[in-house]
Order: sequence, then C-alpha cells, then structure tokens
Amino acid sequence: MFRDISAVLFDLDGTLIDSAPDLGAAADKMRVDRGMSSLPLTEYRPMAGAGARGMIAVAFGLTPEHPRFDALKEEFFSNYEARLTALTYAFDGVAELIASIVEAGLKWGVVTNKSARFTVPLTQAMPLFETAHVVVSGDTTPYAKPHPAPLLEAARQLAIAPERCMYVGDDERDIVAGRAAGMPTVAAAYGYLGASADTAAWKADATITKPGMLLNFLRMP
Repeated sequence: MFRDISAVLFDLDGTLIDSAPDLGAAADKMRVDRGMSSLPLTEYRPMAGAGARGMIAVAFGLTPEHPRFDALKEEFFSNYEARLTALTYAFDGVAELIASIVEAGLKWGVVTNKSARFTVPLTQAMPLFETAHVVVSGDTTPYAKPHPAPLLEAARQLAIAPERCMYVGDDERDIVAGRAAGMPTVAAAYGYLGASADTAAWKADATITKPGMLLNFLRMP
C-alpha cells in the first residue's frame, strides 16, 4: 500500500500544528469584548478543526444558519489574523519527522481547508514550512476537502502521480479526500478529535498516534 511513495502531504491544523490556542483566543476575545466570561481552552480545543464554525459554536452557541453568524465570522477572522502564530506551535515530533522526510529525499507539502488569507502568512512565519514543496489552501481550487480536488492539485504541482503521494490528516474528511484522490492515507489520531474518535471507521490505510510513527510506512535510507 505504501510502496513507491515519493511525496507526503499533510493536513495543517491538528496534524502538523496545534493552532487551537490562537483559534480559541480569537473567539474568546469576542466573548470578553461583549462582557461575557472567558472560556478555557479545553472548551475550544475539540472544535478547533472546524475553524470559524466550531469556534463560534463554542463561544456563542450559534450555527451558520443564524442571521448573526456571518458578522461574527468576520470578526473572528480579524481577531485570528492578528494573532496567527502567537501561541501556535508544531506538535511534538513533527519537526523531526519533516527533517527525516527531507533527508530521505522525499517531497512534502500541505493541503488544508484553511483559506490562503491565513495559510500563506502562517506558513511563511513558521520555519517548519521552509522546506515544503507545495501548500494548497482551502480556496486554491473551487472545492475543499472532502472533495479530492485540493489533493489532486497538490500532486499536479509536485508533478507526482497521486498514488505515489501519501496523505496524512486528523479528520475523517481528510481520509475521504485522500481515498477519492487515489492516495494512500494515514489517520493522525493525535489531532483534535481525541481518543473518543473512531478513527478505524474512517478506513484509512494506517493510523498513527504520534508523528514519528509515520516513518514506519516510508522507505528511509
């Protein structure tokens, strides 16, 4: 299943980086600015993978159907844009994993549903991404995951056949997109969904509970 892998593609939030502290702080500022009590990060973390929708749901209990949602979303975006990397960090073991991938002569990159408005400055600000060969954002193509288009675009930019690209993600939509693109898939069980998530039901080709385990599925020198 993992033979002849030439590139490793990753989801961003919850897979490579823990951005929950900044996402949560951006939403919590909205509460505090309205005289509401602050919520702990533990309230926001499980929903960090859902972006603005998840953060606003935690902060205000509102869904995208609510008439106030769009205004709150823009306010959240402005707050988050002002603090993209204030508290965001790579998960333990990620820097070492990327270094090993680069040393092995494999290409790597990012395919995220995060819009380029945030992805570009964030990846430019973090040294981790200096060796990335491709970064595909949620608005790079007309579709976002679980549609396979973003993954196929990454493979196109790398000039590598999709079946030779491994995709790693911490959400079921990542695995659905990877399978639809014809890529071998790996579920990152250390992400935001926690131990309660039934990652086996995602039908990924493998599951890892820490970043370094990925090396077991790559041919290293």
